[in-house]
Amino acid sequence: MLHLKKIFFLFFLMSLSILSQEKVTLSGTVYDNSNNETLIGVSIYLSELNAGTTTNEYGFYSITIPKGNYKLQISYLGYTTIIENLELLEKTSKNFNLREESESLNEIIIESNIEKLNLKTPQMSVNSLTSSTIKQIPVVLGEADIIKSLILLPGVTSAGEGASGFNVRGGAADQNLILLDEAIVFNSSHLFGFFSVFNPDVIKNVKLYKGGIPAKYGGRLSSVLDIYQKEGNSKDFNITGGIGLVSSRLLIEGPLEKEKSSFLIGGRSSYAHLFLPLFDNDNKAYFYDLNTKVNYRFNDNNNVFLSTYFGKDVFGISDNFVNTYGNTVVNLRWNHLFTDKLFSNLSLIYSDYFYGLTLDFVGFEWDSGITNFNLKYDFNHYVSEKVKLSYGINNIYIKFNPGKIIPNREDSGIIAEKLIDKYANEFAAYIDAEHKISDAFRLQYGVRFSNFTRLGQDELNTYENDKAVLYNTEFKKYESAAATGTENFKRSDVIASFHNFEPRVSMSYTLDDNTSIKASYNRMVQYLHLLSNTASPTPLDVWTPSGKYVKPQLLDQYAVGYFKSFKDGKYTLETEAFYKDIQNRIDYINGANLIANNEIETIILNGKARAYGLEVLFKKNEGNFKGWISYTLSRSEQLTAGRNTNEPGINSGGWYSTPYDKTHDFSINASYQLSEKWQFNSNFVFQTGQPTNYPVGQYEVQGLNVPIYDDNRRNADRLPTYHRLDISATLTPEKNKNRKWQGEWVFGIYNLYGRQNAASLAFRQNEDTFRNEAVQTSIFGVVPSVTYNFKF
Repeated sequence: MLHLKKIFFLFFLMSLSILSQEKVTLSGTVYDNSNNETLIGVSIYLSELNAGTTTNEYGFYSITIPKGNYKLQISYLGYTTIIENLELLEKTSKNFNLREESESLNEIIIESNIEKLNLKTPQMSVNSLTSSTIKQIPVVLGEADIIKSLILLPGVTSAGEGASGFNVRGGAADQNLILLDEAIVFNSSHLFGFFSVFNPDVIKNVKLYKGGIPAKYGGRLSSVLDIYQKEGNSKDFNITGGIGLVSSRLLIEGPLEKEKSSFLIGGRSSYAHLFLPLFDNDNKAYFYDLNTKVNYRFNDNNNVFLSTYFGKDVFGISDNFVNTYGNTVVNLRWNHLFTDKLFSNLSLIYSDYFYGLTLDFVGFEWDSGITNFNLKYDFNHYVSEKVKLSYGINNIYIKFNPGKIIPNREDSGIIAEKLIDKYANEFAAYIDAEHKISDAFRLQYGVRFSNFTRLGQDELNTYENDKAVLYNTEFKKYESAAATGTENFKRSDVIASFHNFEPRVSMSYTLDDNTSIKASYNRMVQYLHLLSNTASPTPLDVWTPSGKYVKPQLLDQYAVGYFKSFKDGKYTLETEAFYKDIQNRIDYINGANLIANNEIETIILNGKARAYGLEVLFKKNEGNFKGWISYTLSRSEQLTAGRNTNEPGINSGGWYSTPYDKTHDFSINASYQLSEKWQFNSNFVFQTGQPTNYPVGQYEVQGLNVPIYDDNRRNADRLPTYHRLDISATLTPEKNKNRKWQGEWVFGIYNLYGRQNAASLAFRQNEDTFRNEAVQTSIFGVVPSVTYNFKF
C-alpha cells in the first residue's frame, strides 16, 4: 500500500510539473522575399515537439508551446527551407521571408517535413495547385488553364472538349462552389468552356476540396474550388505576360508605398476574331477579362484589400445572333489581429453573373442573370498547440433575374415580357476545431448552421393540392399542371424557409512517420439550383432558389483513405474510397422546356442520387522527372421514383446513369527538365464515354424515317471512349541569365495522334440512301500552339 501511495505521489508531482510548465505564443506572417506576397500553407515545424502549424489564407501563423529552445523549420513548395534556432521565453512575433529555390518558372520542391505534416493532418480529399504547376500542363491552344489542370486529378472530370464547368465525384457542375478571393463565381468558363475565367498569372493559390469539407464552406454539395489572387509586388515594379496564337495576357504590379502597399492589374483578351474579316467571315467569338487588386498594410495588426474581377464573352453569327455573358466581382476585406492568437477577416462582397442574347432575325433581345451581396466575418483562434478554432458568420442576399424579352424592331411582332424576379437570403454560422489528440491521432470536427429564406416576389402560381406536375394515366406520362391562381407578396414576406445543421468530421491516424489512414464525413446543403438539361452548363441555363415547390438538396458523404510517403517525400501515394448520398436532386419530366419558362416548377421532380468510387494518386515530387498518375473507378446514378403507387417515376422508377457518370478515368501528367534550357511536359487522358441515348427504332412519315427513343432507357447508352495525348516543350534562352528581361517559348501539340473524340452523336436520314445514320461531332483534331511568356 505504501509503494502504491509513492507511485501516486510521483505521478501527482509529474502532472503538476507539466501543468505548471509555462507556455508562450510564437506568431507572425510568412512572405515571399522577392515581392512581399504572403504565402498560404507554409509549414512551421518544431522537431523537438514533433509538432507544427501552417499559415492561413493570409500568410498568418500562430502556435503556443512551452518555453524553451527550439529548432524551427519553415518550409514551402518551391522555396528554400529556413532552419533557425530560437529561444522562446515570452510571446514572440516573428515574420519570415522565403526565397525561391530556383529562378525557373516551373520548378517545384517538396520538403519531407511538409509531407509529414500533410500525413498527420485530418484534412483529406484535397488537391492544391500553384500557378507554376498549372503553366506546365499542356492545354488546347496553349492557354494555361486552371479548370483543365484540375481535370487531370482523381475524381474530377468534364463533359468533354469545349464543355463548361467540371464535375467532382459524380456531381453536377452546379454543385461546385467556386470562390475567387472568397467571392462566388457562377460561370467559370470563357467561350463555352474552351478557356477558364481565371488568369494564371494573377493566381497565387488553388485548392480543391472534394470531401471532408471544413464547416466554413457551404451552399454547394460536391466540392469547393478556393482560389486566391496575388496581392501585388510591394517591393518592385514588375510586368509579366504572354503572347499566344489566339489570346494574350498582361500583368502589371508594383508598390504604391514600398513594403506597405501594392497594386495589381491583370488583363487577358482573345483576338482570333480580328482575322475573320480577311476571309469574308463576319462572325465573331472573343473574350476579355480584367483582374485588379489594391492592398494597404496599416500596421502589423491591420491590412485592407480591395479586389475586383470583370469578364465578358461575345459570340456572334453575323449581326443576327449575338450572345454576351460574363461575371463581375468586387470584394473589400479587412484583416485584423486582435491578439497573437486571434486572427479575423471581414469581407464585403458583390458578385454578378449576366447573360444576354440578341436575335435580330427574330426581332428581340434576351437578358437574365443572378446577383448577390455577401457579408462574411471569419475568425482563426489558435487556442493552443493542440487546438485551433475557426468560426464565423456569413449572410448572402440574392436576386434572381430569370429573363426579360425586349423587342428590338417595331415590326418584329414580339411582345415585351419579364419573367418574375425571385429573391432569397442565405445565412450561416459555423464553428470548426482542429484537435491534436496525440502525436498519432488528430481530429477536425465542426458544425455549420444554415438558414435559407425565400423572400416575397410579385407573383407566385398556386396549383391544386400544391402539385405543379401531374401524371396522365391515360397517356402514361408526366405533364405540367395548370395554375389555379396566383399569390402576391411584399418583398419582406417569407414564401418558404429552411434551416439545417451540417456536421463535419475528419480524422487521421499516423501509423508511422510515412503512413497514415484517414476518414471523413460531411453533410452539405444546397439551396440554389442550376436548371439545365444539357450535359454541361450553358450560358442560357437559369439559377433558381429553393422554395414552395423546389426543395433544397442534401448530401451525406463518407470517405476513407490510405496515405503513404516514400523516400522523404520524393514519392507519395494517396488512395481514397467515397460514397455520396443525395436527397432532393432535381430531375426533369420528358420533353421539359427550360428556356423562358415562368412556371419552372411544372417541369421538375425531386429525386435522389448516389455516387461511389475509388481514387488513386501516385506522385513523383522531386528530381528532373516529376509528375503523377491518377485513376478513378466510380459510378454516378440518379433515381426519381413515383410519388404514389399510380406513378412510375422517371425511367420507370429505376436507377440510371447521370450525364456525368464516367466509370473509368485515367490520366498521366509528366514533366522532364532536360537542362536549364529545355523542359518537356505531357498529358495522357483516358475516360469512359459520356452517357447518352440512342434510338431504339424508327417510323416513317411522308417518306422520312424518324428515330424513336425509349423514355424508359434514360442515359442507357454511351458515347465512344475518350482519350488523347498532349505534349509541350519549354525553351528558356540562355541569355535570360543576369538580365532583367526573362522570356520563354512554349511549343505545344494538343491531341498529338489526332483522336476524333465524340462531343455528340446525332441521328439523321442519309440523303442518298434514305436510311438513318449516326453522325459524330468532334471539336478538336491535332491542335499545335506556340506561346511566348515574359517578365521584367
